[in-house]
Amino acid sequence: MTEPRDHLIAWLKDAHAAEEQAVTMLDKMAGRLENYPHLKARVQQHVEESRSQADRIRGCLQRYDSDTSSLKEMGTKMMGFVQGLSGVFADDEVVKGVLASYAFEHMEIASYKILISAARTLGDVETVRVCEEILQEEVAMAKWLEDNFDNVIEKFFALERAGQTAKH
Repeated sequence: MTEPRDHLIAWLKDAHAAEEQAVTMLDKMAGRLENYPHLKARVQQHVEESRSQADRIRGCLQRYDSDTSSLKEMGTKMMGFVQGLSGVFADDEVVKGVLASYAFEHMEIASYKILISAARTLGDVETVRVCEEILQEEVAMAKWLEDNFDNVIEKFFALERAGQTAKH
């Protein structure tokens, strides 16, 4: 039977891998948002937040004498790379990128809520604190994306009418 502590460690490894995937995916997206400076700036800010989140989760793992999962990270980084490239050939890549980012943020929000519950159940106050802090950053990014759907769509249609794309 698996110990509850082992589940928490596995879930922390999953969260770390997801943050690494977010960095890869968002970094690729930001590189193509030349005509969306407001969106590009927020995505770049979240790339830095995601790097910090990965570091903070790594700290939680180290307190359990564990480390990140190389195999999971390699797989999720590859998925992030592919996701980052997937919109390159779509004429509506910015819209699909915002959609994917919004969905990804909500997956992370659920993940951190589960981590908080697990850590609280195990009495791990520091992991609760770290995950609550990260949760607020993820909620803020999801809210920012939602609040900016109209701006992105309006800009997308204006650029399309002018024969431009996210990059041009």
